[in-house]
Amino acid sequence: MISKSISGLRSLACLAVSLVALQAADSPYPPGPDSLKQDGVPQGEIIKGVFTADARSVFPGTVRDYTVYIPQQLDRTQRAPLMVLQDGGGYQAVNVFNNLIARKEIPPLVGIFVMHGRVKALSTNALDRFNRSYEYDGLGDGYARFLLDELFPHLERQHGILLTTNANERAIGGASSGAICAFTAAWERPDAFRRVFSSIGTYVGLRGGNNYPTLIRKVEPQPLRIFLQDGENDLNIYGGDWWMANQEMQRALVFAGYDVRHAWGTGAHDSFQATQVFPDALRWLWRDFPAPVTANPARASKQPVVREVLAENSEWQLVGQGY
Repeated sequence: MISKSISGLRSLACLAVSLVALQAADSPYPPGPDSLKQDGVPQGEIIKGVFTADARSVFPGTVRDYTVYIPQQLDRTQRAPLMVLQDGGGYQAVNVFNNLIARKEIPPLVGIFVMHGRVKALSTNALDRFNRSYEYDGLGDGYARFLLDELFPHLERQHGILLTTNANERAIGGASSGAICAFTAAWERPDAFRRVFSSIGTYVGLRGGNNYPTLIRKVEPQPLRIFLQDGENDLNIYGGDWWMANQEMQRALVFAGYDVRHAWGTGAHDSFQATQVFPDALRWLWRDFPAPVTANPARASKQPVVREVLAENSEWQLVGQGY
């Protein structure tokens, strides 16, 4: 019975791939030339690997695949800007990076496309346990710490690359649960990530993401730049309404004075519009680089406390910790 079930899953997977291909052919959001391989454009190097977490990890016992993109134009003697994408990438990101880097519309950056963790099955008659929702949908700084303290050092040791330690030179993005994961990493650690790409983000009641619009309105703006994408036919299920949740996020970010842009459409819980807008989103996220992404001035916020109490043009300072 188990072998038949696995066979059935594989058949369903093949059917899903076929349906996605058919949907892509009829998509109202066809990818533009920036998302396609272009003649004469230098092609970056692609490295694939597997990271196995030890017992001291934030996510002990997990194994995950990753892909590293390294542009030809990268000066390997210098620490490289980077962009992390959850769920192993997407958005035709390699083509987009190649094309935009060649035109100097974004800096030569390292792409880190990392899958969620899985706990390997103890038997060949069982499936691996996916750790995706726990890692991605949960609030807190766990995933950011995993990237900073575990995965980034591993990539440097394993592949001989130097990754930036400057938050202004780091971007992070993803789709669905991978999107809220990206936002959470930047929200918790603005000292590590400043630029966020979020498509069809899961800002709903699965593991507390529905609290973000309220938190954003109550907390002074952090030095983040956020691009949101969603469609009006996104999911509307037991956890919440994705379409309304993304709009609520956008309105809260505007209220609080964030540097935010959005692309709303008619799509469902898919990647078609996100793939189409990804090049423009990157241009916007990396605009004026290397000028730093900073918290917007108090006058851009509608929060009374922010407008009346915080000193304009002042940077964040640590005033206490460990209480």
